[in-house]
Formats: sequence, structure tokens, C-alpha cells
Amino acid sequence: MAISLPGERSLAAATPSPFAAITRWIALTKAARTRRIALMALLDLDQSRLADLGITRADVTAALSVRKQAGSASLLNAARARNTRL
Repeated sequence: MAISLPGERSLAAATPSPFAAITRWIALTKAARTRRIALMALLDLDQSRLADLGITRADVTAALSVRKQAGSASLLNAARARNTRL
């Protein structure tokens, strides 16, 4: 039995499986769709309810334009913090 070093692994062992890549893509697509639906539901609220949450319609539309989920969440959190101080 030969002992191989970590740098001597075959390329087949190092490449991710296509099934895992497709599964990851589907999960990311579902998460993005869920985020988009939740943000669109916020746009259906009236201005006073959004003010109770500490955000405005402009904040929600800006969060919708962000591609990354973490970016939209941090944008809304920053808006809430900014509006709380006012």
C-alpha cells in the first residue's frame, strides 16, 4: 500500500461532484426567491407599519436591488439603526 501526500491527490478526488453543485445552486436559488418574496411583502405594508419597523420604502427597494442575501440584511439593519437614532 502506497502512502500519498496531500499534494499528490488525483484530480478526480479534488473536483466536487456535479450533483453537489446542482444541489447547492438549487438551495441558493430557493433562498434568494424566499428573500425576494419577503422583501416584496414588506413593500405591501403601509408607511406607518414600515416606520414601526424602523425602515422606509426606499430602504426596502434598496435591499431588493442588492444581490447577496447578507448584503440586504445588513442594509436593512443599518437603516433601522439609523432611523432609531433620529
